[in-house]
Amino acid sequence: MDKPGPVKKIVEAVTDAVHGGRPTVEVPGAPGVEPPPVAEPTYPRAPLPPKADQRAPVALSPTGRDTGAPADAASQNGGYLTTANGTRLPDSDHSLRAGPRGPVLLQDHHLREKVMHFDHERIPERVVHARGAAAHGVFRGYGTATGVSKAAFLAEGVETPVFVRFSTVLGSRGSADTVRDTRGFATKFYTTDGVFDLVGNNIPVFFIQDAIKFPDIIHAGKPHPDREIPQAQSAHDTFWDFVSLHTEATHHTLWNMSDRGIPRSYRMMEGFGVHTFRLVNADGVTTLVKFHWKPGAGVHSLVWEEAQLLAGVDPDFHRRDLADAIETGNFPQWELGIQTFPDTPEQTFEGIDLLDPTKLVPEELAPVRPIGLMTLNANPTNFFAETEQVAFHVGHLVPGIDVTDDPLLAGRLFSYLDTQISRLGGPNFAQIPINRTHAPVNDMLRDGFHQDAVHSGVAPYKSNSLDGGCPFLAGPGEHAFIDFPTPIAAAAKVREPPASFADHFSQPRLFWLSLSPVEREHVIAAYTFELSKVYEQTIRERVLTVLAEVDDVLCQEVAAGLGLPAPQAAGGTGVEVAPSPALSQVGQRWPTTGRVLGIVTGAASDPSTVRQLREAALDAGLLPLVIAPTGAPLADGLAVQRTYAAARSVEFDALLVVGAPAPGADDRGARDAKSGAVAGGQQTLDSRAALLVNEAWRHAKPIAGLADTRALWVAAGVDPQAPGVITATEDADAIPLLVDLLSVHRSWERFPASAN
Repeated sequence: MDKPGPVKKIVEAVTDAVHGGRPTVEVPGAPGVEPPPVAEPTYPRAPLPPKADQRAPVALSPTGRDTGAPADAASQNGGYLTTANGTRLPDSDHSLRAGPRGPVLLQDHHLREKVMHFDHERIPERVVHARGAAAHGVFRGYGTATGVSKAAFLAEGVETPVFVRFSTVLGSRGSADTVRDTRGFATKFYTTDGVFDLVGNNIPVFFIQDAIKFPDIIHAGKPHPDREIPQAQSAHDTFWDFVSLHTEATHHTLWNMSDRGIPRSYRMMEGFGVHTFRLVNADGVTTLVKFHWKPGAGVHSLVWEEAQLLAGVDPDFHRRDLADAIETGNFPQWELGIQTFPDTPEQTFEGIDLLDPTKLVPEELAPVRPIGLMTLNANPTNFFAETEQVAFHVGHLVPGIDVTDDPLLAGRLFSYLDTQISRLGGPNFAQIPINRTHAPVNDMLRDGFHQDAVHSGVAPYKSNSLDGGCPFLAGPGEHAFIDFPTPIAAAAKVREPPASFADHFSQPRLFWLSLSPVEREHVIAAYTFELSKVYEQTIRERVLTVLAEVDDVLCQEVAAGLGLPAPQAAGGTGVEVAPSPALSQVGQRWPTTGRVLGIVTGAASDPSTVRQLREAALDAGLLPLVIAPTGAPLADGLAVQRTYAAARSVEFDALLVVGAPAPGADDRGARDAKSGAVAGGQQTLDSRAALLVNEAWRHAKPIAGLADTRALWVAAGVDPQAPGVITATEDADAIPLLVDLLSVHRSWERFPASAN
């Protein structure tokens, strides 16, 4: 295969593809399309339409026909309350009784229907990836993949509708968004050749090498079966027991303990196909590839304390962030890229086994080549109908994309299909609107639960003459999916892995050495925190023996945090590997469109200055939220979005202080437990505002103050000379300075790292 020519770095291409702009909605989150009246409306009217940022699945028939109906054709209809069969109802508050104090009558068909449906509203949640959020969008092919794949949606200029679901892995539907966990990144492409599902994660490797262990790793990571705790986290005995006994999990575990395990938002994380896939071009030539999603906003994370606070303050933080960004017109974007490798019989590249899902290929060895741009531009209209019922499957393939013999992928090809039977009530889950293909369907699959299609004909079998021979098989040049005839070497049936799967430590060491010092500090802190929650000391000691094989510094620092001796690596010092700078999140600049700015105001703040700064922030593509002592508008009528009592630093990417925040009337412990004495005896300042600034300071966020903010900096424990702190700036300079700081996400140099 020819070597790839010069390609612009994908991070630069992504940055060029993102165009900042003023938000189309200045304060997102309105629950409906129009504000409600104070009194209950009583005059019948048609149902309100969806909000401008919402979109329903395209109105196609179960067999892929364009019905010509509007997208909201399946939404509620008519201005009167009815039964499920359309009979209008005069009352829905009182059961039918034998007199006002008599027994409820069995003949109350409305009561029975209403309660029956309520009793069956829930379907089984996903065993993994139960907690998620999703959005509609479009993918535009660049045409740069046509040399390696004949997939029609990758051709230049072709636009394909997509539906993307992001998720955590371990938690239930009711768990928090910001837990330390792997994130799912699943994309459904509604192509002209059928549905293609790219079902990946935000981490490029996985815990296990063979799907037969998948129930084991999930059972180990889930809550303990006796107490059903802890929820949505890996900081417990069973998880660490498993990964310390199965050292192939070391690489993925290290990624989880890094900042990748707590992303800032779904729109600021990478996506990976994890496995190696096989692409087939128009001439039948094959290429092995790994898929990458590169976010236009950059790859950014929370700090651990933020994640913990958010789990209580706003457990819906990630799904809210995604929906708000789309509503404000700050459409998230990702570039899809591929790493390409020759399809050799060995299926290796630079000594790396491409069939081992615990291994990655450094981008320095195989650059990521951009092949298309995805933009998410609409929120779902109904969470259950779309986000909850969408069904992904790695076996949803289209001509030009095929699978390989990765043993983990083989199990997924079975499991993803099988799980829908119990979740979605039968084999016809593909007919649910969000799952319907945009290509014609003639599958000869009949009957079953929830069959929505009304099939004609009398011969649902092949071959037939009674239906005129229809459906026919696709011949050459008719866009058929043909399994590539990969040669298979003669072998005996065995239950054993390839010898190349035995290397469990060189790539974890590669990842560790590729991180910046501050990222290494976070990894050390994560391991120390997680293992401190483990009850059995023998498991802690066993994990330390694993870390010793990765890196001496990592092992020693975690051991010191646990108060245990650091063991020596069984094989001596760590293997020699070359770091991959592409694996670090730190050191690049990114667009700041959609970042959230908290503008802290006080009773003495000049409203005109606040308004001007807010307008400047909007013009810069930021989402500014005004914080004040109460929810009353400022003196010039400018709306307030947060009060001192309600605001927490974790919902803002940066803070701008306009005027001294004097104590509010509710700044007392009996009313608000966040109240209390502030540092330096500054009782002229609101202690909640000081806490807000203190948290932003400790989390390395940009902070700016217009006038003399010395007293507030003292109260909040802020060093005014530290990186990322702007003091006594001119009004016009504040927003540009903050935008510049936000482009690198955090002022990490504020707190020097020692884990070099």
